[in-house]
Amino acid sequence: QVQLVESGGGSVQAGGSLRLSCAASGYTYSSICMGWFRQAPGKEREGVASLLADGDGRTFYSDSVKGRFTISRDNDRRNWYLQMNSLKPEDTAVYYCAADLGVGNLGCLLRNRNLNYGYRGQGTQVTVTS
Repeated sequence: QVQLVESGGGSVQAGGSLRLSCAASGYTYSSICMGWFRQAPGKEREGVASLLADGDGRTFYSDSVKGRFTISRDNDRRNWYLQMNSLKPEDTAVYYCAADLGVGNLGCLLRNRNLNYGYRGQGTQVTVTS
């Protein structure tokens, strides 16, 4: 059973930074698509970023966060991160880490768009104040 646990959320002023972490367990498959998505109150879920663990290191970002957020992972393929810089009040949301197994680069790109991940965490709140 794949389990994902997020940490690192909190409250920050606009322009500040936060780093979210995701700790994964319960799988041995190396071809894992790691991602983050968010949901703000009253809004639909939105893909943020994704990364294929054993791919060529290519990362995928939504336009709303490109240039400000960075997704990365540990070599053990059990932990990944979302570094969020230059935060804006509109980044306020519950952030979820997510994962899917056995996908390639195209599949991982699509996961960031359609959010069809097989697994997700419980979420962590990020609040950006103006």
